[in-house]
Amino acid sequence: MASVITMPAIVADASSALLANWYKQPGDTIQAGEPLAEIETEKATVDYESEASGTLAQLLVAAGDEVAVGTPIAVLTQAADTEEQVAQALAQAGAGAGAQPAPAAAPEAAAPPAGAAGKQAERTFSSPLARRMAREHRIDLAQLEGSGPSGRIVRSDVEKAIAASAPASSAAPSPAEAQQPAAATAPAAAPSAAELPAGATRIELTRMRKAIARRLTESKSTVPHFYLSQDIEVDALLALRQQLKAASPARITVNDLILKAVAHALIEVPAANACWNGGSITQFSTADISVAIATDTGLVTPVLRGAQAMSLGAVSSTVADFAARAKNNALNPAELAGGSFTVSNLGMFGTQQFTAILNPPQAGILAVGAAAQRPVVKDGQLQVATVMTCTLSADHRVMDGAVAAQLLAAIQRNLEQPLSLLV
Repeated sequence: MASVITMPAIVADASSALLANWYKQPGDTIQAGEPLAEIETEKATVDYESEASGTLAQLLVAAGDEVAVGTPIAVLTQAADTEEQVAQALAQAGAGAGAQPAPAAAPEAAAPPAGAAGKQAERTFSSPLARRMAREHRIDLAQLEGSGPSGRIVRSDVEKAIAASAPASSAAPSPAEAQQPAAATAPAAAPSAAELPAGATRIELTRMRKAIARRLTESKSTVPHFYLSQDIEVDALLALRQQLKAASPARITVNDLILKAVAHALIEVPAANACWNGGSITQFSTADISVAIATDTGLVTPVLRGAQAMSLGAVSSTVADFAARAKNNALNPAELAGGSFTVSNLGMFGTQQFTAILNPPQAGILAVGAAAQRPVVKDGQLQVATVMTCTLSADHRVMDGAVAAQLLAAIQRNLEQPLSLLV
């Protein structure tokens, strides 16, 4: 029987999403589990897979539309379905019997010219990141040759196309043009693409970047942050890592050990393992740690769930998997939801110390700097130790100073006595 496909709730707290691209057109057959559309939310871009097999009869929204969750977006039919059954399915879904298919974008839905069918078909074989970059820079994927597996278009292919088109779009003005006075513009107006200085490029904001800007602005301006810093000696931690490296096939990193130390500390200080919910505070029984990972399109924070009960090998493999898939924009939205605390580590970039902005509704985030040899005084004697500075940002509505200090002290103890992380 005919069925109506509605916009799914890709992310639990999302009320709408962008239908970025249709992989199928009316008349195409589709199998259950086969990608039907590319959907972009504030947290991720994912391929939405059809839940049933059939023939795609109608598209009710166009690619590029912002669609509320639950809104009918397409009609799927079976061989024996009649027009009346399609109309009935639309009516039951609230779309109405007179729903019309969405207009297809001219360059995407039009039949390809003779000799171009192969290239048109390859267009859909591209990574989500490549498609987003192509949209932002107005690159036609149909004109690109993919260098990925089976001709798949990947990020590097789009980057080459962007670089190739840069000279034409950012050519310097001629001497005669340079002598002409600039047109007067309103002081607050941003320059158009044609008015940008030679060599400059306008980068349009993605939904993810807009969401990051909005959420961090809200966090910094509405959440009462306070900060505590602690220098932590990590010589014993580094020695343990070397032992684990020699004894275990898993590649345990310093960051893995830090995540494990934070997880144990959150269980030791349960008052800090909490979030703000307006009129109440939610306290968690497990350490679900958001791991900050930088990507080309913005910062993502997949959640390491129940980290206190995970082995170091499991922490290592899970975080490595998160990082690999984050680069290809292949994280599952469920992996990005929730989390009771965040760890942001910039030590690998040589950053000695920094403070991080809270990720609401979480009440804490730990900013980890680089480990380096520094002079320390022990028992009145000047010595050299490997020291790492960690700064805790806390929401004062959830944590008082004493609770935050207890959490930071527990993290320090776990890192300076790292054998506790193995039990």
